[in-house]
Amino acid sequence: MSKLRAGPSRASAAAGAVAHRKPLKQRLIENWQLYLLLLIPVIITIVYKYGPMYGIQIAFRDFKASRGIWGSEWVAFEWFERFFSSPNCGRMIVNTVLISLYSLLWSFPVPIILALALNQLRFHKLKRVVQTVLYAPHFISTMIICGMLRIFLSPSGGLINLLLGTSIDFINQSSMFRSIYIISGIWQEAGWGTIIYLATLSSVDTSLYEAAKVDGASVFQRILHIDLPALVPMAVLQLILSASNLMNVGFEKIYLLQTDLNKPVSDTIAVYVYEQGILGAEYSYSTAIGLFNTAVNIVLLIVVSRIAKKASDVQFV
Repeated sequence: MSKLRAGPSRASAAAGAVAHRKPLKQRLIENWQLYLLLLIPVIITIVYKYGPMYGIQIAFRDFKASRGIWGSEWVAFEWFERFFSSPNCGRMIVNTVLISLYSLLWSFPVPIILALALNQLRFHKLKRVVQTVLYAPHFISTMIICGMLRIFLSPSGGLINLLLGTSIDFINQSSMFRSIYIISGIWQEAGWGTIIYLATLSSVDTSLYEAAKVDGASVFQRILHIDLPALVPMAVLQLILSASNLMNVGFEKIYLLQTDLNKPVSDTIAVYVYEQGILGAEYSYSTAIGLFNTAVNIVLLIVVSRIAKKASDVQFV
């Protein structure tokens, strides 16, 4: 039996090796329909993703719209020096990193826990209701979310203050801003994030659960030895993607919740780029800051990918 089983696998491996040895021209001819379909997203990516990179050079120029990009004066790293020498540079970088890092640490495990819990529900109607309740906040716009937060946290008549019997102005307190941002983010996105993990769990072979039950494994043991290992590759991928956006804190929510009193902890790079680029028309300066942000994200993506490969033997980048 072992020889019979080994035969087809070896044959398929040999066939795969032969296919890989085919010249590129022959593979293109044999699979021209697939490559034609692939050509569409490649063209779209080049046009909309790589094409605009032509404008990155204004980060190194004193851009004037009347002169155009090539006609504007080359100033090298002047805008980067201006940003790093600005008095609020350190504060903005620290705020951006802390908000992103805290959000990642607190919000990353929540979808995994919810997916594991929902996967154990055997009452399908209850499971669908719970899923709908968890998913619903994702479809509420950020502006409405911020409006709800301001109403619920209002010092006069806000729901939270009514329940606590206080009149605290939560929004304007610097010490509360990060907690409000992170908790509201978990409420809004955690349910939606469970979709990916539930889809991963649905692909697990049910015979593994049956064998574990026969061996006397408890629910916790089945989760620990079957569900969690199945989620590791997807969790690592999600971690890498989240880490690559560590410096890209959600601009809308911070800008809508920002006040003069909480600005010491809510003043982030994204808000500063908007103020300088859109409101102040400092296009070269804001582009330089955005380019620095992107460079940091690329470095984080590579570092986290390498760490994930060593820690879990999973690699995507």
